Amino acid sequence: MEEDIYKTIAAPGEETLFKEKNSKFFGYAFPVSNEDEVKEILSEIKKHHHQARHWCYAYQLGTEPNIYYRANDDGEPNNSAGMPIYGQIQSFSVTNVLVVSVRYFGGVKLGVGGLISAYRTSAQMALEASQIIEKTIDEHFTLAFGYPDMNKVMRVIKEKNLNIVSQKMELDCQITISTRKKNAPMVLEALEGLYGITVKSV
Repeated sequence: MEEDIYKTIAAPGEETLFKEKNSKFFGYAFPVSNEDEVKEILSEIKKHHHQARHWCYAYQLGTEPNIYYRANDDGEPNNSAGMPIYGQIQSFSVTNVLVVSVRYFGGVKLGVGGLISAYRTSAQMALEASQIIEKTIDEHFTLAFGYPDMNKVMRVIKEKNLNIVSQKMELDCQITISTRKKNAPMVLEALEGLYGITVKSV
């Protein structure tokens, strides 16, 4: 896979259900971009499944080399729930994603091996029920220039197919643009070649 592409999910996946010896495991996958979103989603799921016994989850945020993840067993034996869920996030190669498996205990103990297998299957089903998409890792630059240089700047933005993230037109102009990481050096060179314009990485 190209270095400036990562995979994530497009939208929350459908609820899935896996049953093992009377225990029920409801699986969910959500796109997330920060820990606050993770907390909000978890509290909603706990409200929705307030009679469940365990709400186990794992999430991963960021792209190489700045990846952050967490796995939570929520009262199940150590590493029998959170890590098997996280293992599925890794095997689907997705990031910026939260996978939750909610367990209703069915009266029959599954043992650690059974739990690992059940949580792994629940996470796999949740990710299979989600639409996985590719996104590019983008770099952002802020350009500052005077009005007379507007045409030059706009020409480069159009030629290089850059995205305008924000613009501020006051006494002078400020535009923030984004481009794919692999194109960034070339874009930077083109922008820095424009006389009278300051370019800053964001």
